[in-house]
This record gives sequence, structure tokens and C-alpha cells, in this order.
Amino acid sequence: MPLEQLCAKPSCFFCIMNEKCSSSRKGKLKEYLKGVLYLDDEELILVISGLWNIAMTRPDDEELPLLGVFECLSSLMDKAIRDRAWLLSCQNIYIPYYAAHIIGSYTMNKSKFASRAVDSGVVPYLLELLRGKMSWVEQRVAVRALGHLASYEETFEAIAAYEDELVKLAMRAATTCFDEVYRMFVGVENRRARPTYHCELLTRGVGGVQMENRKAEEWASQIQCWSIHLLSCFAVKGRCFNLLCNQDFLEDLSGMWGGLMNHSSPAGAGLIRILCYTKVGRISVARSNHVVENLCKLARSSDDWQYVGIDCLLLMLKDRVTRYSIIEVTAPYLADLIELESLGSRRNVGEEITRALLYEYYEHQTSKVKDVDVRRTLEEIWEFKVERRRMEKVMSGDEFERIRTIARLIKQEGNFRLSTGETENAVMKYTEALQICPLRYRNERLILYSKRAKGHLLLLNPDAAIRDATRALCLTAPPNANLASLWTRSQAYDMKGMAKESLMDCIMFISACIKSKASPHGVKLPYYAVRMINKQMNATWIFRDAQLKAMKNDHHEDPKEADDYCRSISTNQNSRDRETFRIQVQSKSYISGLSTILEEPFADINGSVRKRLERDNGR
Repeated sequence: MPLEQLCAKPSCFFCIMNEKCSSSRKGKLKEYLKGVLYLDDEELILVISGLWNIAMTRPDDEELPLLGVFECLSSLMDKAIRDRAWLLSCQNIYIPYYAAHIIGSYTMNKSKFASRAVDSGVVPYLLELLRGKMSWVEQRVAVRALGHLASYEETFEAIAAYEDELVKLAMRAATTCFDEVYRMFVGVENRRARPTYHCELLTRGVGGVQMENRKAEEWASQIQCWSIHLLSCFAVKGRCFNLLCNQDFLEDLSGMWGGLMNHSSPAGAGLIRILCYTKVGRISVARSNHVVENLCKLARSSDDWQYVGIDCLLLMLKDRVTRYSIIEVTAPYLADLIELESLGSRRNVGEEITRALLYEYYEHQTSKVKDVDVRRTLEEIWEFKVERRRMEKVMSGDEFERIRTIARLIKQEGNFRLSTGETENAVMKYTEALQICPLRYRNERLILYSKRAKGHLLLLNPDAAIRDATRALCLTAPPNANLASLWTRSQAYDMKGMAKESLMDCIMFISACIKSKASPHGVKLPYYAVRMINKQMNATWIFRDAQLKAMKNDHHEDPKEADDYCRSISTNQNSRDRETFRIQVQSKSYISGLSTILEEPFADINGSVRKRLERDNGR
């Protein structure tokens, strides 16, 4: 029997959508959308849910955007914001969320849809939601939609009309979203006290408190990433640098995750790199040792955005104004990366780092580096990358093989010393072998660095272990792919209390284990690695600081007791089924959102954006 005969109201939205005649359907839809505001409450929520489903599954379909869906949504948000009694009746509380989400989905890919949305007047209502007119749930979809609208040249100025306030709101959302979501939702121990519609939106009505908390964690992270995305749209045009270069915000920004939380977003580091394309941005970033050190840690990690940290440091090192204020911090970190050949699509990364670090040698300005240890580091790099390469260039093939054989014999002696517990002597032997092993034998050097890193770890010298493990990982192809070095460095980071870096290395380690031992019967993950993962996930739980802060403020408990309690709670919150975690690591989709956060929606292949920024801001 046809749907029209089953439906009690043949002129309803769903019957119209099933109309086979295109011209008839479009005419009816256009008229129907004009009258959506006057539908009864029960039919209205069904229609909005239907529009949301269509926008989610067919965001590039032109039919609804061209027939007036944005005008319809604009009028609905206007009524929701102005008429609180109507908003709280029936299920109308869901409408602002769905409306903003539909706008964000339709404007995600097409500028002409974004122009239609702006012309329909949606921006002021999205801004009201971002101000916190309702709650963090609506803020999430509002900042997402505004980020899309700000991404296009055609609609940017309409967003920039609210520039100062919008940037301040996005900065606030990025820095406080975890505290807000914890205070308003995750930290509410009595589940019945949580807003019902929040629970329904988070889990679609399926799942208990653990699912709600996990989705809240995901959505809070998206608020932060989308806020940074919106700020990036202003930064790439050289706007609002007086706000974005605030030192407190930059320090917060340098610690904001992308990668693991939203795997396609470079988060804080991505925005810092945009700022570093300009002179005023580089100067502001270079003023904070805290920011520079965080960039150094990123550059020397196995994070997907490692190259973003390297880019930021190189941009500052190549600038005479900022070079000497950061080189003493950066040189010890970057010295470990000079044998790195490629990183993603980038080539000769190690050579570029070497040239940036050894600039003084070319200009005879070593005296500007005051720190004796850093000057010694630069001298070692010069000897290693210039003098040693020059010496090896004139060596014969037979000479190479002779030295290689000697290095192998010394390595074997080091292995024996390590196996018998003579760790210090083993480290000395590995050092001796590295001093003579030719640079062209990358695999031999990789093994020597990896072995020496293990020796340093056994001697409880985590800094040396991290340096050698990093150098070993730079010699792999692709980088960061050596199991032994990843595990050694993860343990060394753990010894230093660097939970995030340890977690990233452990994830890479498990991922490499899965790839190397893939079988139709599944892979048994190493227990010690899973235990490390659990420990570091607890330590880096995004709500941990918010939880500790709330306990200290509300209960005035002893800080140590509060911290222990937080640790026990976050352990429960972050427990993961092993098979689920295996799938997540294998696919590297740790948390998938409702839409993709692009890496750089503002950058083009030819780099014209960067060139314009450098020209306008005086590189």
C-alpha cells in the first residue's frame, strides 16, 4: 500500500519528501518550509529530526538549502531564543541544537550554501548560542557552524562583523570548555539531575552513564577544537592578533590537544603555527619559554602533528628577532632530529633543522649563544653533520666496510656487557661504535641508539634515554616505527611524569605491534603496554583538572586526598574494553565526531596565504 494511504496526514513533510515528481515535490517543500514555525509541537520535532538526518547523510544535496531550509531554521532559533515558554514545551528544547547542527552540516563543504545561510540571518542566533544562551551542548554546534561560515571568503566578513566578541567567546570556549562540561554534566553524580535532553542527544537514548560520560568527553574536545578552528580563520587573515597573542592564552593554547582527541585537528599547535607565520606572532610566541618548551616536546614526540611543532620552531629560528631568545631552549631538543629524513610529505627535515641550528657558524656569531652547554651542542652538530660528512665523502668503499665491521664487533661486545648487567660499560661500547659507524648505515646506527637508550633507562637516566630513543626513531622509515625505541621512550617519559608523551609512544607501540603481528585470530596485546596505556589515560583524562578543581572548591578537601580520589574516578571513567581499544588503535580513529575537523581549511597548496601573511605583517 502506498505511503500516502498509510499516513494520516498525506501533506506531511515525509510524504512530500517521498513525492516522485521532482517539480511537484520542490513546490510543496518550499511552501511547507515556510509554515514549519506554525506546526504543532509533536509534528515539529519530527520534521526537525528528519531535516537533521537528511543534512547528516546528504550535506551536499542542493534541494533543501535552495528551497528555504536556512530561513526556516533561522525563524525557529529566533522563536526558541525569544520565547522561553515555547522552548520548554513538549520537545522544543531540542530545536536550537538540531537547527545549529543542520546549518553546520550544510555549510561544511559548499560556499554557496554558506552564503544562503548568512543571507537568511542565522549568524546572530548562532552567536547567541555561543554566548551560552542555553548550554554547552548548543555551544558545540554553534561554534562548529560559525567555523564553517568563517572558512569561506564569501561569508567571512559577515562573521567578522562580530569580530572582537566572537574571538573572545571562542578563546573562552577553548580554555574553559572542559571545566564547563564537567561542572554542568560529567561532575553531576546524580544521573537524574543531569539535563534529560543532554543525555538523549549524547547517546541517542541508548547507553548508560559510562556512554554519556564518554560522549561528553568527545563533545567537550570538539568544542575546543572547533573554537580553535574558528580562531584560525581570523588568524590566517591577520585579524585580532592583539587578542590571540595574549600570553596567558598562548600558554593554554600550547597545551591543547588535537590528535588523540580529534584525530584530524592539530588544535593548539595548528593555531600557533599560523601565528608564527607573522613577525608579531613569532615575537609573542618566543616570549614564553613555556610555549616554546611545549612546541619542543611536540617536535620530539610521535604525535601526528610532530611536524607542526617543528615548523613553529624553524620559523622562529630563522627570524633574527626571535632566534636568540629561543635557541637555548630548542637546540637540545632539535639536536635529536638532525638525522630525520622525511616526515609525512616533507623531505630533508633533518637538513633543514641542521641549517637552522648552525646559522651562527655560517655567520660567525656563536658568541650570541650564551649557554655553554648549548654552544657545545651546536659544535657537536657541526662536527657530526659537516666535518664528519666531509671526511666520509672521500672514503673508499673498502674503508667503509672495514669501519662498519669494527662497529659491529664493538656493538656485539656492548650487547654482551648489557646481558651480563654491566650496563655502564655497555653504554660506553655503544657510544664507541656510534662514533665510528658511517652515517650511511642508518639501520646499524638505529640499533646502536636503541640499545644505548635501553642502557640509559636501566641506569635511571630518562633524559639520555629519550634523546637516544628519539634519534633511533628518526632513522626508521617511516619515522617513529621502531618498537624497542618506542617502548623505551614511553617508559622514560613515564619516569619524568610526561604522561601525554608517554601515552602517544605507547599507542604507537601497540599500533605497530598489531600491524607486525596481524593474524586472522586476532592479536594479543602486551599486558605491560596495556597497563601503561591505562595509567597514562588516567593521568591525561581531559576532565581530571576540572574534577580536582571542583573538589578543592566545593569540598575544601586535602589536595592529596582530592587528587587520589580523582585518580580513582578517572580510572573508572577511562576503562576500555581491550578489543575495542585494539580496533581504535588499528584504525587510528580514537574518537570520531559528527563531522571532520580539517587540518588547515585556510591554507592552499601554493602557500599564498602564508606569503600574504608574511608580507602584510613584515617578516
